[in-house]
Formats: sequence, C-alpha cells, structure tokens
Amino acid sequence: MTFYKRQIEYISTKFYSNVYLTKQVIQTKYFIDNNFSNKITLDDICKAGYISKYHLIRSFKKLYGKTPNQYLTSVRIDKAKKLLRKDNSVLEVCFSVGFDSPTTFAGLFKKMVGISPNNFKNSK
Repeated sequence: MTFYKRQIEYISTKFYSNVYLTKQVIQTKYFIDNNFSNKITLDDICKAGYISKYHLIRSFKKLYGKTPNQYLTSVRIDKAKKLLRKDNSVLEVCFSVGFDSPTTFAGLFKKMVGISPNNFKNSK
C-alpha cells in the first residue's frame, strides 16, 4: 500500500467518511506543497482538487487544522526559514517562496516566527 493510500484511509476513518472528498482535499494539499513558490490563489487550489471553495475550506480545516491559505502561508514561511539559514538574502527568499511584497513577507514572517527575517538570518 502506498503512502498516499494509507493517508486516505487514515484520514477517512478518523475524520471524514467521504473518500472522494478526502482524496480531493489531499490532492489540493499536494498541489500547494508542489506550487507554493508560484502565485496561486484559492481558485487555483480549488481547480487542482476539483472541489468548491466551500467544501475545500471546510474540509481542509477539518483534516489539517488550517485553511488552505493558512497552510500555504505556513509552507512558504517554513521554506523561507530553510533558505535564510543558507545565507540567501531576505529579498531573494521573499520572491523565491512566492511572496510579491517584502513588507508582507516580513510581517507574516515576524508574526509566525516571532522575529524578523533579518534577525532570523543573523541568529544562526
């Protein structure tokens, strides 16, 4: 049994019995994981999973504890932390993880990590 099938079975039995909907939500998470550095919207995520916004937001939060946008932001911030540890500039990291604005990136980074990207980079 593949990891994907085990994940579907686990989530289906623990959280939601609708296997088709569970597969769609897992597909959207996979899409986010593989496209976080691109400019993606909730509509793009919905199209990738063939699911409506209502069902996606409700089911994603139930399965993963975050909305799709919250999850996307956390994936971007986690990747940014890894890149900042490798001596990349803050501006370079900002754009490489999918943010359009350094100000937005810095604000979200500080909110989620507790320190600014510059301080994080210098604290190695």
